[in-house]
Amino acid sequence: MINKETIKTLVEEWLQKGDYFLVDVMMDGDRIAIEIDHADGVWVEDCAELSRYLQEKLGEELDEYELEVGSAGLGQPFKVVQQYKNHIGDEVEVLAADGKKYVGVLKTVEENSFVITTKEKQIPEGKKRPVLVDVDKTFAMDEVKYTKYVLNFK
Repeated sequence: MINKETIKTLVEEWLQKGDYFLVDVMMDGDRIAIEIDHADGVWVEDCAELSRYLQEKLGEELDEYELEVGSAGLGQPFKVVQQYKNHIGDEVEVLAADGKKYVGVLKTVEENSFVITTKEKQIPEGKKRPVLVDVDKTFAMDEVKYTKYVLNFK
């Protein structure tokens, strides 16, 4: 019987060949779904190569499962720190634990936190009209419901 740790170990072995990284391994009954990512995107050929590598290592034992190898979806929430790092400088949407949404540019990423720069209306001292100013907001990764890349078609 194949377990999740065995799959993770084998995927990590294969990933050492390049700049890919593991996002998630999901096992549900007779289905194994593996998500990988890369700063420049994931190629179908690499997913097929990883699938063949797993078949070679696990042999007939893998025949009992439906294996799906793919990339982390572009519009899907980030699951690992490396996804945050790959999107520094990009616009992201954050849903905070309090339910408030923020959209801004991902500025910095640490192991357990990240900073986005948002635009907020503020009234400068001595003025009557608000102006948009850049404001940095810091979030702890375990205190947000999700963070995801914002697709812009400009």
